Amino acid sequence: MKIQHLVTFFWLFACAALAKDPQLEHVNVYTAGDDGYKTYRIPALEIAPDGTLLAFAEGRKQSGRDPGDDKEQDVELVLKRSTDDGKTWSAMEIIEDPGRYWSAANVSTVVDRDTGKIWVVYLRCGPGLSMRASRPGTNDTQTMARFSSDNGVTWSEPIDLTAVARDMEDHDWNASATGVGGGIQTTGGRLLVPCFRHPFGVFAIYSDDHGQSWSRGELVPGSDVANESQLIELADGRIMLDMRQEKGPWRGRSISGDGGETWSELVNSQKVSRCACAIERLTLKSAGDDRNRILWTGPKGPGRITLVARLSYDEGESYPVEKVLYQPPAAYSDLVVLKDGTAGCLWERAQNPEVGNKIDNICFTRFGLSHLEPQSESNR
Repeated sequence: MKIQHLVTFFWLFACAALAKDPQLEHVNVYTAGDDGYKTYRIPALEIAPDGTLLAFAEGRKQSGRDPGDDKEQDVELVLKRSTDDGKTWSAMEIIEDPGRYWSAANVSTVVDRDTGKIWVVYLRCGPGLSMRASRPGTNDTQTMARFSSDNGVTWSEPIDLTAVARDMEDHDWNASATGVGGGIQTTGGRLLVPCFRHPFGVFAIYSDDHGQSWSRGELVPGSDVANESQLIELADGRIMLDMRQEKGPWRGRSISGDGGETWSELVNSQKVSRCACAIERLTLKSAGDDRNRILWTGPKGPGRITLVARLSYDEGESYPVEKVLYQPPAAYSDLVVLKDGTAGCLWERAQNPEVGNKIDNICFTRFGLSHLEPQSESNR
């Protein structure tokens, strides 16, 4: 009991310290038990052309288990919006309820700056089905897309991209999923969405005509140990994939010189717990910033604890800056850069870490360079 009390004391101390940190703003977005859902998981964050923040999640009704792991489980795609940079959030709305014991999951988003459309690409699973249980060449699982032309207020009917995101003739290809998060539009205008297959392998789908048609790129060589991924455009125009690996304590990294159609061999990147993590361009020297910066968030570990933000100054080769965002249990995250240059992170946390490490809530945290680089303000 003394050890348990000591752990609780340190947890409360850490939370109090974070609450007093003027450089961090924490707002709970989805709370387990609200609106008839047992729990919320798998966040994806996007910023609309008008600056509205869109927080997507999986609303899991009966349990916290993944799609298909519970035969009687409804997983619905839900959304909340914020028009004040994440200080307050709208009531929850359902983007897709695919049916009793169906799942709408694994959201990846991308904004088309030319048309203003916000694209949401996601996985749809039949009752009791998962990527592992899906039969190759069937519609047991589907890759679906919707778009919004009014900053996330309304959404199109679903568009079926299953035959694009999967080789339907490959009898070893069970299913494909997106993200989580991490879609981008390149400088040249291509829409790119990260995907992974089962059995494991990572690739991207892309559109050069604003979503009217989509194509599938090749698998990353050596990515049979990788799955959930995010994309970023490097300063020289190449594309980088940052991938979760299921073997070893490392992120996977691969580079494309042709806009995501082909990829270099997967190599080990930074050391981190196995989890879905986020990566985003924070600053770009060619856009007038003082230097190139890539921002990354994920749980430092061991396991899914200690959410950290890391900075890279050499386009993802190394991450010399690390700052803690939250000490207790934390898992998946996604990132955007707000119009004032601050970062917004949507991430999973434990509602009551003093009594357990169950990940069941989704929180929004806003922070800037003054938190990542404490000396940056005084040096200007």
